[in-house]
Amino acid sequence: MAKTIPQARTIDEVLLLLNEIIGETINEKSPMGYFAVLYCKVTEKVKEGITEGMFQNGPRMEKLDVIFANRYIKAYYEYKFGLQPSSCWQVAFEYASDFWMVVLQHLLLGMNAHINLDLSIAAAQVAPGNEIHDLQADFNMINHILSGLVGNVETAMSDVWPFLKWVLKKTKNVDTFLIDFSMQEARNGAWKYALELAPLDNVQFTQSILIRDNKITKIADLITNPGYIPSFIFKILRLFERGNVVEKIEKLRSVI
Repeated sequence: MAKTIPQARTIDEVLLLLNEIIGETINEKSPMGYFAVLYCKVTEKVKEGITEGMFQNGPRMEKLDVIFANRYIKAYYEYKFGLQPSSCWQVAFEYASDFWMVVLQHLLLGMNAHINLDLSIAAAQVAPGNEIHDLQADFNMINHILSGLVGNVETAMSDVWPFLKWVLKKTKNVDTFLIDFSMQEARNGAWKYALELAPLDNVQFTQSILIRDNKITKIADLITNPGYIPSFIFKILRLFERGNVVEKIEKLRSVI
C-alpha cells in the first residue's frame, strides 16, 4: 500500500507537520532535524508577522508560506519513503548520514535547497505573471524575518563549537566560504529566479525548475566539498562539536 505524503492547508498545519518531523528526527537521532528546527522557527515568525499585520497581504502570505513549506515536507517524505525528491534535497538528505558533516553544513544544505529553489517556486505560484511584482514588498519582509534569525543561529553554533569565532577570524578560507553561501545571497537569487518563473506556462515552468534544480545541486556539492583547507577545518570542528545529535537539535530549538 502506497504511503501518503502529508501536505498542509494552513500555516497552523505547517507548524504541526514540522513539529512531527522534528519529533521523528529526534527519535531517529537524525541530523535532518537541524534544518527542520530552523525552518519551524522561521514559520513561527512568519505566522507572527501575519497576525501583527507586517505583510501587505496577510492571506496571500499564508498561502505562500503553505506552498513553500509543502515543498520541504513533500521532499522530506519522498526521501523517507524511498521516492525521488528534487536533486538538491536528495543531496541534503543523503548527507544527513555523513559523520563528518558539521551542523553548519547541514543547515546550509537545507537553506540552499529551500531558499534557492523552493522559495522561488512558491513565490511564482502564488503570484504568477505580472502579479509577481506586487509580491516584492512582502517577499522582502520574509527576508527581514530570515535575517533576524541569523544571529540566533550564530549563537547556537558558537555553543556547539566553542572555538568557532576564533577559527573564522584566523581562517580566511572558511570565512569566505561562509560569506559565499550567506542567506542574503540566496534570498537575492531566489527573488531573481521567481521573476524568471512567474511568466512561464506550465511546460516551461517545469522545464525551468529541472534546470534550476541541477544548478542548485552543484552549489550543494560545493557545500559538502568546499576544498581542502575548509574541509580540513570542518573535520576539526566536527571532532570538537559538543553534544550528540539530539542534544544539538534541542540546543538549536532553545536558542534560535
